[in-house]
Formats: sequence, structure tokens, C-alpha cells
Amino acid sequence: MANPEWGNQTVLTDFILLGFGNLPELQILLFLLFLVIYIVTVAGNILIVVLVVADQQLHTPMYFFLGNLSCLETCYTSTILPRMLASFLTGDRTISVSNCLTQYYFFGFLASAECYLLAVMSYDRYLAICKPLHYAVLMNGRSCLQLAAGTWISCSLAIDITIFLMQKLTFCGPNEIDHFFCDFIPVIKLSCSDTRMMELITTILAAICTLPPYLLTLATYVCIITTILRIPSTSGKRKAFSTCSSHLIVVSIFYGTIMIVYMLPKIDTLRDLNKVFSVFYTVLTPMLNPLIYSLRNREVKEALGKVATKFSAVKRIQTFLS
Repeated sequence: MANPEWGNQTVLTDFILLGFGNLPELQILLFLLFLVIYIVTVAGNILIVVLVVADQQLHTPMYFFLGNLSCLETCYTSTILPRMLASFLTGDRTISVSNCLTQYYFFGFLASAECYLLAVMSYDRYLAICKPLHYAVLMNGRSCLQLAAGTWISCSLAIDITIFLMQKLTFCGPNEIDHFFCDFIPVIKLSCSDTRMMELITTILAAICTLPPYLLTLATYVCIITTILRIPSTSGKRKAFSTCSSHLIVVSIFYGTIMIVYMLPKIDTLRDLNKVFSVFYTVLTPMLNPLIYSLRNREVKEALGKVATKFSAVKRIQTFLS
């Protein structure tokens, strides 16, 4: 129930995102660090999209979904890092309630979509390794478009319902959010409304959005690893595993850090630890994805080499003409 002591307090219109404000002597260093991370993330993911579009060799289902993942990661990190960089630079950590809910909307939508997109990519690798004879039929162009569209709209209803309920809340207590972005739990803690029913509904919606894709991803990799272990030749095992190892690394980092953040007990001694692990799945994972896929993938490296060669040739022609 709502606390009666809050009855005479003014309704809040702004929050203060504490972020990493407890480290005042490191603000400039943190600004530079996160600025480099943001530039590398956006540049790396846009480069992946350009390579997938430009190189005919990468016009396959696996790279089509990788291009979607790179688009998603660019949007995902852009919902959090620009606001955090501005606070490091100016020292202004205030954010309006409406902007806070908007940030959480895009964060929740993109995080849920990523869960489903990673599951679709796992399913793609499952078909390629476990059902190779049926792969071309099952993973055709129409199926890829339908699966990609499904990942983008799969959890829109859930986050729409959550935001609708959050807009009904009244905030009249403390206005400090001990986080670097507007996440669900830190925000509703500041509400002086009765949030018990809302928390129950949101928990059910979150389970619907995250549990099925997680279980599908887990099941597909159990099947993939079982199939790989049955391959008689060592070279065959190595080749099969190389086609899904990059994706497995990304899935492990993403789900591993999310589980740590949302399953650890919510006590004060672990609050800073939760904040650090939140950096992993909101900031570092989008930066690592293009690096993992490009450094461990022969086709992407070849496509990058072609683009670099074309760029060098164009530059030489321009120099000659000038």
C-alpha cells in the first residue's frame, strides 16, 4: 500500500540519476572511457551492417540476422550512453520523469528484442548443423524476414503495458535513482503508489518475454553440441563448432550478466556490484559483438578486406587525378 507519510509531499517531475557520481575524481576519465566505448560500438556495428549489405557473399540467413543484431545494438547502446556522457561532462544528472520512462521503454523493448533475436540466431545455427539437408528450405528469404520481424515486435505489447502502468504511478518520495539509467526496479522504488499488482504483472510479462527465448537458445545449443560430438573427424568437429562459437560467446556474456544483475539479492552491499555488471550487458556487450564476430569469422574478415582494398583503390585514383 502507499505510505500515508507521503500524502502531503509534492509530486516529482524530475529524477536524479546518481550513476557513478560517487567517484567525482574519475568523472573525466569515465567520460573518456565511455566515449571511446560508444564510438567503437557505433562504428563497429555500422561497419557490420555495411559489410552485410555490400558483400554478396554475406547475403545468407546467418549474416542477415547478424546485421539485424548490429542495428539493434546500435540503438540499444544509444538509449543509455549519450545521456550518461552528458552527465559526466556537465555534472547535470537530472532527468524528467517522462524522459526516464521513455528511456526505459526503449531499453526494455530493445533488450527483449535482443533475447528473441539471439534465439532466432541459435535456431539458424541449429538448422545449419543439425538439419543441413533441410536448411535451405526451412531458412529461406521469406522465413528470415518473418523471423526478423517477429523479433522486433515480439515484446512491444509487453513493454507497452508496462509503460502504461508506470505512467499511472505517482512519484512523491525521494528522487534519487541509484543507477546510471532508468531501470524498472530503481524507478518504482521511488513511487508512493501501491505497486504490488504492477510488479506482479510486470514479472509475468518479463518472464513471457525472456524465458521462452532463453529456453529455446539453451535447447538448440544442447542439440548443436550433441550433434558436433557425434561427428567422427576432428576437423569436422572444429569446422562445425567454428560456425556457432562466436554466437555462443555473445549469448553467454549477455545472459550471464543479466542473470547476475537480476537474480542477485537486492541488498546494499551488492548494489555497486549490480551496477558494474549492468555495464556489461548494456555497454560492453554491444561493443564486443562486432569484435567477436569479425575477429572469429573468416567471411567477415574477407569482406572487410575487400572493402579496404576498394577504399585504397579509390583513394589512389583520387590522388592520381588531383
